[in-house]
Amino acid sequence: MKNIILKELKELSRDGRFKIALIISIFLLIIAAYTGVNQYQKSNEQFEESKQTERKIWESQDEKNPHSAAHYGTYAFKPKFALSLFDNGVTKYTGNSIFLEAHNRHEASFSEASDQTSLARFGTLSINFVLMYLFPLIIILIGYNAYTKEVEHKTLTLLKSQGVHPTHIALGKWLATFIPIFLITTAIFLLVGIVLSSIDSFAYFSWGNLVTIYLSYSLFYLIVATLTVLISMWSKSSGMSLVSSLVVWILFCFITPKIATNVANSNHPYPSKSEFNARIAEDKKNGLDGHNPWNQAARELEQETLKEYGVDSIHKLPFNYAGYRMQKGEEHEAQVYEKHYNSLEAIAENQNNTYKKLSFLSPFIPVRFLSMDLANTSDNLHWKFTKAAEQYRIEKQQFLNYDIKDNMKYGESGYVMEKEKFKNLPKFQFTPPTLTEILDENTQNIFYLGLWFVLPFAGLLISSKKL
Repeated sequence: MKNIILKELKELSRDGRFKIALIISIFLLIIAAYTGVNQYQKSNEQFEESKQTERKIWESQDEKNPHSAAHYGTYAFKPKFALSLFDNGVTKYTGNSIFLEAHNRHEASFSEASDQTSLARFGTLSINFVLMYLFPLIIILIGYNAYTKEVEHKTLTLLKSQGVHPTHIALGKWLATFIPIFLITTAIFLLVGIVLSSIDSFAYFSWGNLVTIYLSYSLFYLIVATLTVLISMWSKSSGMSLVSSLVVWILFCFITPKIATNVANSNHPYPSKSEFNARIAEDKKNGLDGHNPWNQAARELEQETLKEYGVDSIHKLPFNYAGYRMQKGEEHEAQVYEKHYNSLEAIAENQNNTYKKLSFLSPFIPVRFLSMDLANTSDNLHWKFTKAAEQYRIEKQQFLNYDIKDNMKYGESGYVMEKEKFKNLPKFQFTPPTLTEILDENTQNIFYLGLWFVLPFAGLLISSKKL
């Protein structure tokens, strides 16, 4: 096996096609890394500046009625994660800030894609793109004629006559196909890790996440190498092997993911924007309105509150009832939003589950999901961010309404909150899920990826003995 591997690697070092392909790929990686770092630093500077400016605006408000401040609102900004430099995921399309105000739950806005030209539809060059799409092509270039060249040069019979075990031949060619791309990938990930961990502006960097991405990509390359050698073993000529391997690459990376996306979207469609907003408006209309003390829900709340505190009039309550009612109205509206946004999240989850169930058609799909989740650039991460922002909005409204509840006297008009109190509102903080949580959510992807390796590898060993 050692001699076979060394012989294959020596031939590869003399192959001009491999050198050209490798040089082009490394050149693209350098461009992707350079543009990615510049874009990240620019976006991160905008994030830090916007976050600090918005907080300064909030804290520098003059004394005013707390509910006016609630309508004035503030913003929650999604952090720029370090590994987004490696894999952009869906971050360009999901928006990076959410406006937080009383009575309304807003969606994320100001996506990067909205500021780009129509050329962005063709995708952007990233490290992930080179590793996911081009490196499998290099593996095919290395191994497509692993067996067919031996048949065409009449050397396979010579190998057998010398007593070389067929399994050793298969494993030697398999490892020789995988080792070059493995060494290059290891160097790339090591360099990326050193850069990201040494620069302070790259936030939320995790070696654990990066190493897990590296292992998943390595397993993906093992799968491609196994299938490439297996196809070469079954093919009658090098040309037929190359064409067959390229067809498999196209199916894996382009056709199957597109089919899976269409199936998921058609089976679990989203409601229209107008329909979604109409449902929310209907539920809000039929519930408690914190501004309207005369609707049915508000009257019922008043009677329940009076009974709970054992008084017969709201002016006898130990707090200001108007602030209490407004907070209860906020909580009701938050429940309405939670109900309908949970339905959207359920649709998104069903789409992803459908997509993942079709992972048996292509190992590209589970690797893509794993990469985005580990880089914190997936739609799953975005849902977590929107939930955290909504929870902060509710807490902000409670902070302001409870100031009215605790400090405003019954019948008082023109109440204002001291301007120093605005600084007491906690800052919005969002941290990504841990590596353990991400792996727990991706057990199905890991299983399919392992299955994609085990079955072709078993086929390689069995076919080598029957050859």
